[in-house]
Amino acid sequence: MKNCQRSLIVLICIVTLLSCKRDGGTRSEDAKSFLFEEYTIMQLQQGYANGDFTITEVVQAYLDRIEAIDDNGPHLNAVLQVNPDALTIAAELDRELKDGKIRGPMHGVPVLLKDNIDTHDAMETTAGSRALRGSHPAQDSYVAQKLRDAGAVIIGKTNLSEWANFRGNLSSSGWSGVGGQTKNPYILDRNPCGSSSGSGVAVSANLCMIAIGTETNGSIVCPATANGIVGIKPTVGLLSRSGIIPISFTQDTPGPMARTVSDAAIALGVMTGVDPADSKTATSEGKYLTDYTPFLKEDGLKGKKIGWYTSARGQHFKVDTLMQKAADFIRSQGAEVVEIDNIYSSEVSSLSFQVLLYEFRDGLNKYFASLGEAAPVKSVEELIEFNKRDSIELRYYDQELLIEAQKKGSVESQEFLEILGKMNRLVREEGIDRVMAENDLDAFMAPTGSPAWKTDLINGDAFVLSSSSPAAISGYPNITVPMGFIDGLPVGISFFAKAWSEPQLIEIAYAYESATRYRKAPEFMPE
Repeated sequence: MKNCQRSLIVLICIVTLLSCKRDGGTRSEDAKSFLFEEYTIMQLQQGYANGDFTITEVVQAYLDRIEAIDDNGPHLNAVLQVNPDALTIAAELDRELKDGKIRGPMHGVPVLLKDNIDTHDAMETTAGSRALRGSHPAQDSYVAQKLRDAGAVIIGKTNLSEWANFRGNLSSSGWSGVGGQTKNPYILDRNPCGSSSGSGVAVSANLCMIAIGTETNGSIVCPATANGIVGIKPTVGLLSRSGIIPISFTQDTPGPMARTVSDAAIALGVMTGVDPADSKTATSEGKYLTDYTPFLKEDGLKGKKIGWYTSARGQHFKVDTLMQKAADFIRSQGAEVVEIDNIYSSEVSSLSFQVLLYEFRDGLNKYFASLGEAAPVKSVEELIEFNKRDSIELRYYDQELLIEAQKKGSVESQEFLEILGKMNRLVREEGIDRVMAENDLDAFMAPTGSPAWKTDLINGDAFVLSSSSPAAISGYPNITVPMGFIDGLPVGISFFAKAWSEPQLIEIAYAYESATRYRKAPEFMPE
């Protein structure tokens, strides 16, 4: 009998141990029973209207969630800073709501911003670099101000691949000198991709309702696919970049990251507008919308003709299987799918890299100047020297991209303008625009990426495939939504098309998402 009792006790201990390990070893009861898990903006607004909870209660719940899951628990390392004024802002929004004033569709919605997006408040803006510790911009970025105007509560800043992953060789996505390494919430030893790593992880782990990321090439869509969420990389010029630490004037854009297409569409609409401080936004005049929700159509695939961009085929057979399943499903919804093996000249990627080097130096120096005398560093040259002296910045990877950018000449030089002009012609007129016209396409589709790799701070990232470049280099829009899982890790499908085609892409993405519902919350498995 004693042996039986002893065996039972051992069994209970083993089950308890396995349960703890399955949950990352430290998930608290509060974390597991989070009231607003997988909530949408519509559900939140309905709860406010019904008096089920206040904005202050919601914001406090998300702050507690960040403490339980990000700071403690699985320790995702997704959030760099929490806004100390978040509850004060929430209380003010509660008072406005009580008085019948609703600022906009995001009134009371908790939002996190990637930490290369300026806010004029108690929080720093660092791009993950120790060189910008203590930097407090003199004003909000345009997108931060638009979010506040729509009633959003900016509750903090997220970790990122330092300098949006344009600094050196063998970098690990999601690592920064300020924040260390961000973890993938599905399997903690896997990489979150980047550079909007913390934004993707925070949304997926329900640390916020919406996060804002930025993309130059893949930095929204890759962490979206790796973390099982929706990401919208808009047409360059649809959203202002003023007050965002730059890489490229030609390719940079902020964009919303959410758990659903509807939430991402709502966030996109509140951030649009022509900003005199960003000349690219002038091209959006007459093209931008402040409400993209009319395009949330469950039959949005019907009658569409979509080009399946097959360049990634053969690189990962498990992804190929998911993609074939997606193509068959999309056909079943009334869309025509045609295979497209090439979109543009192989020369485009090298041209883009040169453009980024030129524009990185120019953009960073202008950003440092915008900080005035309070700027911790005042040039790319000073930044390079700071990194050499710092004990952490160069511990895992180098700064060769900063060094190469520093060697480049002016963005007004004839050499740069010729490179830029050739790139734009090859990727747009002779690339995406031509292929879409010749095949009468509404959009392209492709797997966004492969399942997340194991994080490796010594050897850096281990990318297998990506489809972000056509939309990124052309400056055209791209939306990724969950497509399924491979061995417990999410994989997304991307839909991209010509400039200003966000409405059509939202129709396609929403219809696909509505009929498949692949999104599921992460469980924080350790390995």
